[in-house]
Amino acid sequence: MMLMWIILFSSLCLTVNGQMKIPPETVQQWAVSFGKEITALSAKYSGARLLQKKYKDIEGVVKIEEVDGEELVKKFAEEMEQMLGRKMKSVKRLAEAAEDADFYHEYNETLEFDYYNSMLINTVDEDGNQLPLGGEFPLEKNEHFNKLPVNTQQSNIQVPTNVYNKDPDILNGVYMSETLNDVFIENFQKDSSLTWQYFGSATGFFRLYPGIQWIPDENGVVTYDCRTRNWYIQAATSPKDVVIVVDVSGSMKGLRLTIAKHTINTILDTLGENDFVNIIAYSDYVRYVEPCFRGTLVQADLDNREHFKLLIEGLHVKGEGKVKNAMKESFKILNEAAALGQGSLCNQAIMLITDGAMEDFQDVFEEFNWPERRVRVFTYLIGREMTFAENVKWIACNNKGYYTHISTLADVQENVMEYLHVLSRPMVINHDHDIIWTEAYMDSVLFNSQAQSLLLMTSVAMPVFSKKEETLSHGILLGVVGTDVALRELMRLAPRYKLGVHGYAFLITNNGYILSHPDLRPLYKEGKKLKPKPNYNSVDLSEVEWEDTEEKLRTAMVKGETGTLTLDVRTSVDKGRRVMFQKNDYFYTIINETPFSLGIVLTRGYGQYIFIGNVSVEEGLDDLLAPDLIIANEWTYCETDIDPAHRKLSQLQAVVRYLSGKEPDLECDVELLQQTLFDAVVTAPMEAYWTALMLNTSGVDEGIETAFLGTRSGLIRFQRYTGIEKRTARSFLTSTDKENMFTLDHFPVWYRRAAEHPAGQFLYYMPRQDNRGRIVVATTAVTVTVGKKTAIAGAIGVQMTLEVLESRLWAIMAQCSNVEGICPLRCDSSDIECYVIDNNGFVLISKQRNNMGRFFGEIDGSVMTTLIRMGMFKRVSLFDYQAMCKMNLHSVNSARRLLSPFYGLASALKWFLSNFLLFLLEFDVCGFWYMESFADAKPSFSVSSAHKKKGDILQPCDTEYPSFIYEPSIKETNSIIKCGRCQKMFVVQQIPESNLLMLVVQADCDCSRQYAPITMEPMEVKYNDSVKCERMRSQKIRRRPESCHAYHPQENADDCGGASFASLSASLFISCLSFSALAS
Repeated sequence: MMLMWIILFSSLCLTVNGQMKIPPETVQQWAVSFGKEITALSAKYSGARLLQKKYKDIEGVVKIEEVDGEELVKKFAEEMEQMLGRKMKSVKRLAEAAEDADFYHEYNETLEFDYYNSMLINTVDEDGNQLPLGGEFPLEKNEHFNKLPVNTQQSNIQVPTNVYNKDPDILNGVYMSETLNDVFIENFQKDSSLTWQYFGSATGFFRLYPGIQWIPDENGVVTYDCRTRNWYIQAATSPKDVVIVVDVSGSMKGLRLTIAKHTINTILDTLGENDFVNIIAYSDYVRYVEPCFRGTLVQADLDNREHFKLLIEGLHVKGEGKVKNAMKESFKILNEAAALGQGSLCNQAIMLITDGAMEDFQDVFEEFNWPERRVRVFTYLIGREMTFAENVKWIACNNKGYYTHISTLADVQENVMEYLHVLSRPMVINHDHDIIWTEAYMDSVLFNSQAQSLLLMTSVAMPVFSKKEETLSHGILLGVVGTDVALRELMRLAPRYKLGVHGYAFLITNNGYILSHPDLRPLYKEGKKLKPKPNYNSVDLSEVEWEDTEEKLRTAMVKGETGTLTLDVRTSVDKGRRVMFQKNDYFYTIINETPFSLGIVLTRGYGQYIFIGNVSVEEGLDDLLAPDLIIANEWTYCETDIDPAHRKLSQLQAVVRYLSGKEPDLECDVELLQQTLFDAVVTAPMEAYWTALMLNTSGVDEGIETAFLGTRSGLIRFQRYTGIEKRTARSFLTSTDKENMFTLDHFPVWYRRAAEHPAGQFLYYMPRQDNRGRIVVATTAVTVTVGKKTAIAGAIGVQMTLEVLESRLWAIMAQCSNVEGICPLRCDSSDIECYVIDNNGFVLISKQRNNMGRFFGEIDGSVMTTLIRMGMFKRVSLFDYQAMCKMNLHSVNSARRLLSPFYGLASALKWFLSNFLLFLLEFDVCGFWYMESFADAKPSFSVSSAHKKKGDILQPCDTEYPSFIYEPSIKETNSIIKCGRCQKMFVVQQIPESNLLMLVVQADCDCSRQYAPITMEPMEVKYNDSVKCERMRSQKIRRRPESCHAYHPQENADDCGGASFASLSASLFISCLSFSALAS
C-alpha cells in the first residue's frame, strides 16, 4: 500500500496542471554519464590515445609542407598529356599502315578469303565441324583486359548481322587490313597501358585487337555497327549543323512514316556533342517538332537527341506536303546561326525525308544557297513509289548532297551512313588527319560483362583515307582507326594521397561536360539491374559543382585557361544524408593536344598541408608484413600493368617485392612508398595493443567487433575482436565494402567524417547500409602539428553492435545517484520516449527498435520542427542534377492523345498490320509459310509490344533534398509544444565529447495532426514551361574544335547517289498497299 502511495505521489510531482515535467538536470546527468562511458569504451578498444601519442612523439622529426595546388595541377596535366600522347602515336601508326596497305591492294571482285569472324570462332555445327569463317582461335583470360578471354597475338573481325560477311567489299577490306595485326602487337609492346585497338571500316566490318569472342544478343543478333559509334563519326566528319526536314503529309501514312521516324532516329545517332540540330515537320504548314526550339539550333548532346526521339514518336500524318516553306525555314535557321556565330560554324546540311516533292523549289535554292552551295542538302526518298525520284535526286545533286532511296527499315542504316562519306570528302581530299577525342562513354562489351572498373572510356581516333590518285576527287574514306583509354587509368595520374582527405581531381571536355569526376553517377538501378542513365555523358560541370552559381570555374576551364578559384561549398557524405561545409580551392589547366581540361580541389584546413617523415626500408618492411595491415589496392604504389608477369600481384605484394629487392625493375611511387613505410612504423604498436586486449583475462566486451585505423598513405590496420560467425557487420572493411575503404575516388567515409570533427573526440554514426545489421561506428581523427601547421595523419575507431551502447544507456537511465528511492524520471515509462540522436538528426537509440537509423523528423515532426525553430538544428538544401524520377502518370504525348477506347484498339490494330506488312516486305514470302521461319519471326512482335507503365519509367530530373545539422553552440534546451488539448514537453542535452544528443520527450501528447513528419525525401524541382524552354534553349559557353573541313575545290559533287529498285511480285505489291492503307 505504501509503495502505491509513493508511485502516486511521484507521478503527481511530475505533473503540474496536467503538464508532465521532465527535469533537465536529470537528463543532463544521464548525458554526462553516458558520454564518459562511451568515450572510455571507444578509447579503450580503438587505442586512439596511444596512436595520437605515437604521432605526437615523431613531431620533432617530421616536416609539414603546404601543398602547391598550381604546381600540382600542372604536373598532373603534363603526365596526362604524355600518356595520351602515346595513345595518339599508336593511332597514327595504325592509320599510316592502313593507308599504305590500301594503296598497294588491288581490288578483287572474286576474292575468296577466310578470316576469323568473332561471332563464329571456336564454334562447331551439329556434326562437330568448324563453321566457315570460324576455326580455333585461342583465348586466354587477361588481367589487363579486365579478365576477359582475349588473344593478344591476333585481331579478329566483327560484322553486324545486317551486313553480308562474304560481300566482296568486306573480303577485300579484311584482306587488306590484315597488315594491321603486326602494328597492333608492336603498339602494345611499345605502350603496355594500351587497351583495345581497332579499325572500323567504311564497309561495316570492325577489326578489334586483341581478338575476342563476340557474344550476340538473346535473339542471336549483333547490332553493333562501328560506323554508328561516336569515335567513328567524329573522326570521319567535321562538326556540323543539321536541320532535319520530314514530310508528314497524308501520303506518308503507315509504313512510310515508320521508316521516316527510323531514318530520323538513325541520323540523330550519327550526331555528337560538337554538332547542332533541329527538326522541322511539314505538310500544309511548317511546324517545329519541339516548339521551344523555334528558329534556332541546339547542341546534339545525348539529352537533346533523346528528347527529339521521344517527340518523333508522336508524329502523325495529315494534309498535303508543301516542302517549299519548310526548305525556306531551314535555310533561315542555318543562315542566322552562321551570322550570329552560333552552332558549329563548320558544315551545314539539310536532311529532307519525303515520299515525293512536286513543287518548283529552284527559286528557294537560288535565293538561299546558290552559287556557293554552302549548305548541303541530303534527300531520302521513302517508300517503293519512284514517281518523284528524279525531283528528289535533283535537289541533292544540285546542292552538293546525296540522294538515297529507302523502301524498308532494313535499308535505313546503310543509306543514312552515306551522308558521312560526303561530308568527309574535303578532309579526305586535303588529306587532313585530324585526331579526335570523344566524350566519356560506356564500353558496351565491358558493361555487359559486368567489368565495371573499366566502365567509362574515352577514345582517340583518326580517319583513314585512300591515297590512290584515281579516286582522289571522290574523297574515299576507308574507315577510322582508334584506341580506348579507360578514364580510371587516366585519373591514377592524379594520386589521391597528394590531394588530402576531401580533395579530388576531375576532367571536363571542351563542351563543359564531365569526363571524370568522383560525384559523377552514370548508372541507375532499374529493378535489380544497373543501367546507364540516358544523359550519363552529357552531365555539365555546373550540374556537379553546382555551388559555382556564376559558372566562373566552368567558363575558365572550357576556354582552356589556367588559374585558381575559391568557393564555399555544401557537400555530403553517406550517400547524401549528411552535409558538410567546406572552403575549396580549385586549380585548373588545359591538357595540351586534347579537348580536355583538368581540375583539382584542395580543401582549406587539413587539405592544405602534407607532412613528410623518413624511415629506413629495413625498419619499415617488417611492419608492412604484419597480418593486420592492408593498403589501398586501387591506388598505384607500384605499376603492375607494364610487365604481364606482375599483373596478378596485389599492390601490397608488389610493394614488398620491390622493397625487398626481388623486383627492382618495378616502377613505384617513391614518395608514396616513403609515406607508407613511415605510417607502418608509427602505427605498428597498435597490433600489440589490440592483441593484448584480446588476450586479457577479463576478455573483450560482447558486441565490440572490429578496431581499425587508416592513414593518409592508404594504409589500413584492423583487429577483429569477434569471429566471423558471431560478427554482425561481416562485410565491414572487406573488399566489397567500398564506402569504408580507400578507393580511387575517395577516402573511407569514417576517415572523411572524423576529419570534420575535433581531433580526439569520437564521432558516432550508424552506417546507412547496415540499418538492419544495427551496428555503430565510432571514429576520431589523429593529427600532427609542427609549429602553427597541423596536418591530419589518419583516423582511428571501433565498430560495435548497437546493443553495446543500448545496454549502457538503459543502465545509466535506471540509476539516480542524487535521488533516494525511486527515480523521478524513468525511460521505461510509457509516458516518456528517450532517444539518442546524432548531429544530423538520425536516431541511434530508441525504445522502438524500428526507429533506429531513421531520421528523427520522420518519427516526431513536432519536436524536430521546434528544434529547427530554436536554432538547435539547421536545415540545409542540397541539389541533385543527376537524379532519376518516375514519369508523371498524367503526362501525355505532346503530339497525340489517347482519345477513346476505340482509338486504343485502332492503334493496336495499326501496329499489328504495320509490323505484319514489314514482315512481308523484309522476309522471303515463300519461306513465310514454313513453320520454322514463322516461329523465328514471332518474338519480334512480342518484344516490341511489351510496354512499361508510364509510372514505372524513370527519367532524368533535378531534385532538391534537405539535410540537417546540429548547431554545437547550443548545448541544451527544453520547450513545451502546444498541440490542441494537450502540451508536449521535451528536453535536449548534448552528450559531452561526442556528436550525440540525448532527447527525452513526453509521449502521451499526440501532435501529429498539427505537425506533419519532416522527411528527407528528395523533391523534384518543377520548372514551368517558359523556364523549361529557356533552360533547353540556353547554350552554355563551349570551345569549338580547332579544325573544320567543309569545302574543297577538287571535290567531285557529281557523285550524288542514285535510285535502288527492289523487285516485288504484283500480287504482294497490291497486298502491301492494301495493308498499308488499313494500317493508317
